[in-house]
Amino acid sequence: MAEGNRARLSHVKKRYQFVAIAAALGLAGCAQYASVRETRPRFRPERAALEALVSVEQSIVKAAQKQKREPKAAMGELLTAAEAAERQLARNPNDAAARDAYNFAVARVIGTIKQAKLDPWSQPLRVPATGGEFVLTHQPDPRPQWNPALYDFTPADQFDIGGTFVTEKVRKEGVGAPLVAIGREERNDARKEFTVSRTYYGVTGLIRFESRRAVISFEDPLASERVTLGGHGFPLAADYTAPLAVMLARMNLKKMDLARLLWPEKHAETARIARLQPYDPNKTVVLVVHGLMDTPATWAPMIDHLRGDEEIRRHYQFWFYSYPSGYPYPYSASILRHELDAVQQRFPMRRKMVVIGHSMGGCISRLLLTDTGDKLWMEAFKKPPEQVAMSPEHKKLFTDALIFRHRPEVGRVIFICAPLRGSHLAINWVGRIGSMLVRAPTTLLKAGTEVLTDVEFEPDELRLKRIPNSVDTLAPNNRFVRAIQTFPLTPGIPYHVICGDRGKGGNKDRTKPEMSDGIVPYWSSHMEGAQSELIVPSGHNAHQNPQAIAEVRRILKLHANR
Repeated sequence: MAEGNRARLSHVKKRYQFVAIAAALGLAGCAQYASVRETRPRFRPERAALEALVSVEQSIVKAAQKQKREPKAAMGELLTAAEAAERQLARNPNDAAARDAYNFAVARVIGTIKQAKLDPWSQPLRVPATGGEFVLTHQPDPRPQWNPALYDFTPADQFDIGGTFVTEKVRKEGVGAPLVAIGREERNDARKEFTVSRTYYGVTGLIRFESRRAVISFEDPLASERVTLGGHGFPLAADYTAPLAVMLARMNLKKMDLARLLWPEKHAETARIARLQPYDPNKTVVLVVHGLMDTPATWAPMIDHLRGDEEIRRHYQFWFYSYPSGYPYPYSASILRHELDAVQQRFPMRRKMVVIGHSMGGCISRLLLTDTGDKLWMEAFKKPPEQVAMSPEHKKLFTDALIFRHRPEVGRVIFICAPLRGSHLAINWVGRIGSMLVRAPTTLLKAGTEVLTDVEFEPDELRLKRIPNSVDTLAPNNRFVRAIQTFPLTPGIPYHVICGDRGKGGNKDRTKPEMSDGIVPYWSSHMEGAQSELIVPSGHNAHQNPQAIAEVRRILKLHANR
């Protein structure tokens, strides 16, 4: 009788555990990373400026009335308004109302081109206007990827944006119409060029008037800070948030979080480095590496805020490493090293990169600063590679994951909430059930089956009958996790630590209660020898905490000015 009750109780307990996990995953999936809705902006000039710009306002009002039925006539009114506003700026460069009117008119011209499916890119477009016909054309750019015919341009002020990762809008006041350029086709050279499959990029549009010629040009606000218009220099207007928000909303990366954890083999092609902007050999690469059950989208708040700083824009370019987070992290680190080899062939770096790793991404980043020789291999197999009998394919896999050198292109690393010594969550019931749900790739399963018979476990080690997955490699009693702590980080490469403290109090050592971000305890993320360490009031997503972002900004400026 008692045995039966215990069995039923155990069954009920397991059911509640699975329900709890399912509920947690379901709640995590409800929130959108970014939401985007297109709106119709209205021109609202300052009352004091109405007299000086009355003709401009009238032209803009007329354009709005003609927009749907007569798009070319509407465009003529907008070009008339932009030309008049440009003349006023030439007379008075400090006229903020004239600047706003110019920006609004330029944005509506480019918005009309998309809405009415006009094409001033292939050949000049003749636009009727009260003062005489305009010839609308564009300024040629020698760079093939800057051909405007490849993109649809939407004014950034037409987007009403929000979402989990889009809580603030980072913009820069100035001259020009901030736009979101979206590639009309997916790029078939995306992997070779280390970029995203479809372009989502922020540019700023200007129109300069040469008699009755209206010439559109596109400026890169991540490459240029100022622009010349009407003989005067102005700050270049920019919207840094809208392009990221549109990319997150259109690509819907949220659906990849759980899928890449549970079924990593199905998403093997997503393991790659990609650039978020055109490569500039004179700027230092900041490579961000996400954590478990995450995607590069998790970095949007930090990148958005950092791009709002002119000094950061001047010195840095942002790239990301994305990977299926169900992989054991030493395997993900080996893929990253191969990606870095390929990157150096295509885009040789003049300056050493800064790597920022969050959570398991910090564990991957740690291996970029580590020289193991054959010690990890010997720890695992007790004999050198040439004496271990296994297929060449599997031997290469284990060699890449266990025998490696630090990466010479890395100049600094920032670790954020990194479980470098593991997390108890990986070995409690939640972690063990989570581990069982991860489906290891066939290649890794076969490799594990081939070698596990040669592995001897210590009594207190995590024992598995299969190759470890990502959850297993975050367990404090995992052999690799223990062994990697015996290797010092490469001297001469500075590193920094940011930890989260969710505010429940606790001790910095392993005595209870432990200071923690809710996932990773302080004793696991703390690193001796760090140039700086900051504890921020945050849960595990400390890389989205304002204090942590400010600390990263400080470190990047320190690195740029050393």
